[in-house]
Amino acid sequence: MDADLHDRLDELQRDPYPLYARARSAEGLTYVPELDSWLVARDADVREVLRRPEDFSSANALRPDVMPAPAALAVLGGGFGGRPVVVTADGALHQELRAPIVRGLSPARVGAVVPYAAERAAALVDDFVKNGEGGRVELMSAYAGRLPGEVIGRLVGFDPDDVPALVHGGRRAEQLLFRPMAEAEQIAAAEDVVATAHLLDAFVRARHADPREDLGTELIASVAGPDAAAELTLDQRHQVVAHLQNLLIAGHLTTTALIGTTVLHLLRDRRQWELLCAEPERIPAAIEEAARYDTALQGFRRVTTRPVTLAGTELPAGTPVFLAFAGANRDASRHPRPDDFDIARPSGSRHLSFGLGTHTCPGSQLAREQLRVTLELLTSRLPGLRLAEGQRITMRPTLIHRSPERLELLW
Repeated sequence: MDADLHDRLDELQRDPYPLYARARSAEGLTYVPELDSWLVARDADVREVLRRPEDFSSANALRPDVMPAPAALAVLGGGFGGRPVVVTADGALHQELRAPIVRGLSPARVGAVVPYAAERAAALVDDFVKNGEGGRVELMSAYAGRLPGEVIGRLVGFDPDDVPALVHGGRRAEQLLFRPMAEAEQIAAAEDVVATAHLLDAFVRARHADPREDLGTELIASVAGPDAAAELTLDQRHQVVAHLQNLLIAGHLTTTALIGTTVLHLLRDRRQWELLCAEPERIPAAIEEAARYDTALQGFRRVTTRPVTLAGTELPAGTPVFLAFAGANRDASRHPRPDDFDIARPSGSRHLSFGLGTHTCPGSQLAREQLRVTLELLTSRLPGLRLAEGQRITMRPTLIHRSPERLELLW
């Protein structure tokens, strides 16, 4: 990617909403060179694509924004994984890969982990309140970047001591696939990804030998098949590791982003923060509004499987499109005053932050529960919480997990 294109991609990713607005007002679809895709940003069009998975394949959902250098790809070749995952699969394979994740994230299992999430959330707040100098905390590193990893780690069954390394590996995979980096940095990131994959493989082998009531065991059993007692083949281990790599990124980075953007927008409008503190029963509505207003997962790629026409634009087979959930969430035809953040917004118009149809996010309830725990805790314990004055809040340059890079708070 040349420097000029990189700069334009960076600018687009830090604030994509003006582009979405132009695309919604244009006739047909808008081609975006920075994404090498046709942009789908109207609510009706996004919903149509999501309802037609046979015409719009998910095979390119995780196509890198920036292709790693050959040296970095060579390093990745020494790891585990590289097998199909749920977000890039279609049809029967997608249902096969999705089924154990849906079982592992069932309402009963999510409900069972909520007390642990509340306990860990309280401990993290205790820690930064006790140790914060002058009543100050950087929320992303002290809280938002930690709680979701611990919670998904508990659900999967990881040793808590391994969770920080696994979270780090997920972040490095995201950087490698979605951020331009010098070749030496790419190689270092690839080495971290491979180290994480080997850590996951060790977990898979240990859990296969000693099954538990956890999501990790569920995923292993789904791959091992009826002969669960037999030793896993190398290919089966690769498949489970790929499952876990995808689940880790989806299970903690998205929720981390959602916590950061939710707190940011609540504190930017003091009236809404104070309303939430006074009326905590509004927390579920605040969660939905935050997810709609500044969507953590801005969108996914799709590719046409045959010639199709969408919004009057003819797309040959093999055409890449970028499905902007965040663009649909700011569509005035479904959400009046879409650019206003309003936790008192009347309910009824469902947003697309967690997808729709066959690819609806199976972890959406887990994310909502962690955000609910977070807002209940912060509004009750730190009602005087506010943004530190003078800070320049910069959004992370990514469309995959949009959030503040740093969020300095005072109380």
